[in-house]
Amino acid sequence: MISIHPSSYVSREAKLGDDVEVGPFSVVHANVILGNRVKVGAYCELGIPTPLGDGGPLIIGDDSLIRSHSVFYESSSFGAGLVTGHRVTVREKTIAGVGFQIGTLGEIQGDCSVGDYVRFQSNVFVGKKTTIGNFVWILPYVVLTNDPTPPSNVLLGCTIEDYASIAAASVVLPGVTIGHHSLVAAQ
Repeated sequence: MISIHPSSYVSREAKLGDDVEVGPFSVVHANVILGNRVKVGAYCELGIPTPLGDGGPLIIGDDSLIRSHSVFYESSSFGAGLVTGHRVTVREKTIAGVGFQIGTLGEIQGDCSVGDYVRFQSNVFVGKKTTIGNFVWILPYVVLTNDPTPPSNVLLGCTIEDYASIAAASVVLPGVTIGHHSLVAAQ
């Protein structure tokens, strides 16, 4: 059974799976596919249209939980088990695998790929064109940058390989690769 709060707007063109819940004052745009048992909290906006996307839908996999005040643009895809904190922003053309967790106030600037079972704690910023492997842990206040000569139109995303961990308040510079099983810590 689908449960949509009366104060929310869900486009008739959006595709909702079984047992989807949409909380108060949320908006689900036309170009959205929500899997089975997805729960969307209050004041969320999903599938925001953008000319920076590829026209594809926002896809949220089964058994996902999107907490209040989160914003997702169209042209992105998330595997089953996505979990967000509150006030998360995810831009277009972000592709993520299963079991992805984004902490409160996390921001992904788009054109990014994220593997399976990746966890971001609160206040993580991910610049455009970043690639993150599987089983990666990123702790609070980490910034993954992408502009080597700001302000410019040159974007060099970071690459974080499988099983890497980045400790709190670390800044990873544009184009840097963090290797398999690495630990990065701020000093």
